[in-house]
Amino acid sequence: MSNLLTVKEAAELLGVSTKTIRRWEEEGKITATRTPGGHRRFDVSGLIANRKDDSLTVAYARVSSNEQKEDLKRQVIVLESYCAKNGWSFEVIKDLGSGLNYRKRGLIKLIKLICTNQVERLVITHKDRLLRFGTELLFTLCEIFGTEVIIINRTEDSTFEEDLAQDVLEIITVFSARLYGSRSHKNKKIVEQLKEVAKGLK
Repeated sequence: MSNLLTVKEAAELLGVSTKTIRRWEEEGKITATRTPGGHRRFDVSGLIANRKDDSLTVAYARVSSNEQKEDLKRQVIVLESYCAKNGWSFEVIKDLGSGLNYRKRGLIKLIKLICTNQVERLVITHKDRLLRFGTELLFTLCEIFGTEVIIINRTEDSTFEEDLAQDVLEIITVFSARLYGSRSHKNKKIVEQLKEVAKGLK
């Protein structure tokens, strides 16, 4: 199997658009070879090596639902202020979706950036903003690829009971949405009832 990638494959590897790949090649930031037909081809190892110098800080923010969009805005403000205060060049990645969902667009982009040595540090407001389960696996990836992890609010971690209540709420919410449809009246009613139960567990 050839380790030469097309423009589209190179873009997917680095988590950017094909337009960005072409621009980087024109600017000399990455190099490409040409096929007999004149198409660009990129070497995998060359792409990764050439992008190491552009390491940046990634700030990741996530909420579970549309109802929490104000919280998402607050997270972004805190992250931007923290990164700017430290003088870091940074990018904010935002996700809207359950912490049980491993296929969120922003999370996938973050993992691609980490695994291509482009992230010098990862900044989050709380540990559970990444995932409800599996956070340690992502932290291990960061360790392997030399990405520093900064959790701003370590001292404000929730209690075991609060975590358990939130986990149960998210699990049942996901299954309820799949069973009845995320916008159905029945699903919304179940979610509201679950929220009341969860409040009582905290």
